[in-house]
Amino acid sequence: MLIKSNKISKQSAAVVTGAGSGIGKSFAYEISKRGGSVLCVDIDEEAATKTASMLKKMGGIAVPYQCDVGNADEMRRLSNEAETLLGRPITLLINNAGVGVGGAIGKVPLEDWKWCVDVNLWGVIHGCHFFAPKLKSLGYGGIINVASAAAFGAAPEMSAYNVTKAGVLALSETLAAEFSGTGVHISALCPTLVPTNIIASGRIDSQKKSLGQRAMNSLAMTTSDKVAKLSLNTLDKGKLYILPQLDARIAWRAKRLAPRLYTKTIGEVYRLFA
Repeated sequence: MLIKSNKISKQSAAVVTGAGSGIGKSFAYEISKRGGSVLCVDIDEEAATKTASMLKKMGGIAVPYQCDVGNADEMRRLSNEAETLLGRPITLLINNAGVGVGGAIGKVPLEDWKWCVDVNLWGVIHGCHFFAPKLKSLGYGGIINVASAAAFGAAPEMSAYNVTKAGVLALSETLAAEFSGTGVHISALCPTLVPTNIIASGRIDSQKKSLGQRAMNSLAMTTSDKVAKLSLNTLDKGKLYILPQLDARIAWRAKRLAPRLYTKTIGEVYRLFA
């Protein structure tokens, strides 16, 4: 049975990728709190199962699902099985799964580029390709694509990550235009530092990984739970851009008001610490 509400996030039937940890786990938790049922998707089956078990202990409806979002066949299978697994049409898709890659252009191995593009960009493309037409036919629902402030921040030595997140933002903007007036809302989430394991599990130089992890833990201005809650509230309001932190909003405006000055300043700061 399709449950329609003025708030898409309330009592939704949701697919959350990367639900085994971090922001994805927080999305699954917040959706369950709002009375929704959740298909907890992750490449790590054990992690997906732990998240689903947590939601079930809360009294929620949750099903773990192992899937590599970068694999089109696996995502096609997910889209074909999701409605049956949750017992009703999918009304919410959270394309969250992501990985981290760092290093200078020309030094990052091409296999790391491919890995990053497969998960961060193709994963979102696959999610939208297979689920968006179903939502459009349903005439109701929402998609949150997890991009990053890296989509517009253009920080040095993050080329692979920046490129994938910029692609996610462009895809979200395009989809929002295509789906205008259909009853399906699209939002792009662009956070800065949020305490997750993306740096620890990423393909980054060990010394810079350590520095990055310490910076994330000490400088983060929010938590994954707060980001998930804000994101769902923003989706319910029909807004396209989700900028959960002040530094993200400052960078967003600076890049658009003075793009050349912004890039020059970022470069000068980079040279001071390189």
